[in-house]
Amino acid sequence: MTAPYQGVPNKFRADLIAKKRLIGCWCSLASPISTEVLGVAGFDWLLLDGEHSPNDVLSFIPQLMALKDSVSAPVVRPPWNDPIIIKRLLDAGFYNFLIPFVESGAQAKAAVEATRYPPEGIRGISVSQRNNKYGTIPNYFQTINQNISVMVQIESRAGVDAVDEICQVDGVDGVLVGPGDLSAALGHLGNPGHADVQKVIKHLFERIAANGKASGTLAPAEADARRYMEWGCNFVAVGSDLGIFRGATQALRDKFKE
Repeated sequence: MTAPYQGVPNKFRADLIAKKRLIGCWCSLASPISTEVLGVAGFDWLLLDGEHSPNDVLSFIPQLMALKDSVSAPVVRPPWNDPIIIKRLLDAGFYNFLIPFVESGAQAKAAVEATRYPPEGIRGISVSQRNNKYGTIPNYFQTINQNISVMVQIESRAGVDAVDEICQVDGVDGVLVGPGDLSAALGHLGNPGHADVQKVIKHLFERIAANGKASGTLAPAEADARRYMEWGCNFVAVGSDLGIFRGATQALRDKFKE
């Protein structure tokens, strides 16, 4: 087994910047056991969701512990682009962030600054916390800014219009296209497969690539995931623990219906 991604240096960030193909999975069940099972599977990255799942700092930490021996890089999605929330997640031990609903270069810049110590950002100082192994990582304050990965989500009309300025923000390593909210914003709620939505998704992948950044998305349907990768998408979440569990349990029950 290769060395885990977590920590310093941040191999996941290096792979993201190199625009390698990175296959991930969404973790929504807020359980260290289900997260550990996904970690055993060997995904390149796992998204621990704090926006649409019942997670908080205290439920995230056991999941991080469950992934300590995994090759899967933990990525956290906070509920909002809030520097106080981001600061707490940093101290809890996260190195990789996916910031939801970014609509401008200014918002993207604020997200990056929230993850950086001064003078590059505004992160508050704590000399002993999980992220620096309780003060035992040598030269932590001198090196950590370069080892935090920031990805931002585009999922609105304003975000689509601002894609170039978002991509040009230093410290934004990747841009994830959110098909669900984007389809709603484009007038096709619940139908990300609509031709109008797909056209915008492809346009976003093209603009993100043109700006030299990695593009990502969530695509639980295999046909969608493979099409997006053909379009140049770099980091793709191909399912979720909730979706896998729900589908498998329903299929099992259906086998025994009379």
